[in-house]
Amino acid sequence: MSTEEDNKDAGADDPFAGWAEALEEQKRTDDKPGDVEQGGPLSGEPVRPFSGGGDGTVNDINMVLDIPVQLSVELGRTKVPIKYILQLAQGSVVELDALAGEPMDVLVNGYLIAQGEVVVVNDKFGIRLTDVVTPSERLRRVSRG
Repeated sequence: MSTEEDNKDAGADDPFAGWAEALEEQKRTDDKPGDVEQGGPLSGEPVRPFSGGGDGTVNDINMVLDIPVQLSVELGRTKVPIKYILQLAQGSVVELDALAGEPMDVLVNGYLIAQGEVVVVNDKFGIRLTDVVTPSERLRRVSRG
């Protein structure tokens, strides 16, 4: 197998494999001074203002599509005193504020984006989205919280 094929196989398991490859490519291009002329304010070239129209929007969104985020599903919450935490042992049951059968919160990087119900998919837990939070609703919840 070639090195490229090894990198592709590693990338399937490691979401950060592409970053390492990009850094290596950047190092290779940085090692070749004079190959590419640098533009910008210090080179004497005028700086062009950003134009937000056209195909640029599609390219801009494509830049962030592969950024990994933390998606979590929250069963519920509770507040307890520290002495209760210190008394927890194997087999202890912690009562949560959510009722059985209530929709679970789906969070991305700690922000509520949806609610759903727990399902089993190929012997693993999953969540079927029942309500996706609109951006305006997210703002309302953040300002209320």
